[in-house]
Amino acid sequence: MKTAISAAPATPAAPRVRSAGNGVWLWFAAPGLTLFCAFWLLPMARLVGVGASGPDGAMAYLSVLTNRHYFASLLSTLALSAVVTLVTLAISVMVGLFLQRNRFAGQSVLLAMLTFPLAFPGVVVGFMVIMLAGRQGIIGGFTNWLFGESLVFAYSLAGLFLGYLYFSIPRVILTVVAAAEKLDPSLEEAARSLGARPWQVLLHVVLPALLPALVSSGAICFATSVGAFGTAFTLAANIDVLPMTIYNEFTGYANFATAASLSIVLGLITWAMLALARSLTGSGVAAAA
Repeated sequence: MKTAISAAPATPAAPRVRSAGNGVWLWFAAPGLTLFCAFWLLPMARLVGVGASGPDGAMAYLSVLTNRHYFASLLSTLALSAVVTLVTLAISVMVGLFLQRNRFAGQSVLLAMLTFPLAFPGVVVGFMVIMLAGRQGIIGGFTNWLFGESLVFAYSLAGLFLGYLYFSIPRVILTVVAAAEKLDPSLEEAARSLGARPWQVLLHVVLPALLPALVSSGAICFATSVGAFGTAFTLAANIDVLPMTIYNEFTGYANFATAASLSIVLGLITWAMLALARSLTGSGVAAAA
């Protein structure tokens, strides 16, 4: 009887512990919620409002489909980003697998050099493309000496493709190397023992195992290319991509509503791509970002 009476007061103590724990978590969450509201929610709400404040109202968000110039700019942006992503993945898979499976003198230095472009802003990347394929670039000087005519493509979509490729490859190579280190060698050995050729092992064993990493890094590459501005701004002579269109509408024509609506559309496209990749690979995209 005494034991039952002495144990009874211990029962109502559990809710106090849970309520105290909830209070602690609220204290930790308050700064994050404040930053989220101040630096993301409020600016985004303001941007949405500005986008619908023009003479067309909320229909401005459809201008990227109804306006021929905006639609062409969107298609150029998506096509360029898709090609950059595919070429980046192809190059990064070959280089990443080679670096992960071969040991040689200076390997760490080479890997560091391959990732060095991550330190460059887009303006510097654009300047390097001009030095390579501009009017006074290396390629132009060589082709002029060889054929008597300079090959200049820095100020076109080809030059922008080269710039995007330059800063996209290092990001994907790092992901491929990290993912390749986790592959089970016994699976490849089993495939070889069954008579599979090297290309069959790559196609049916290695690439399926790397697929989640390739999807997540490809989504990051695509999203970065869609929204990249610094390189396009440096090379902007005959380049019509959506970030440049937004910049021109904002600074050249003071068309704030159109610039805001196009910005929201661009953000939604990028978000949709990242969300799709996240649904395919779980938390891989979040980790890569």
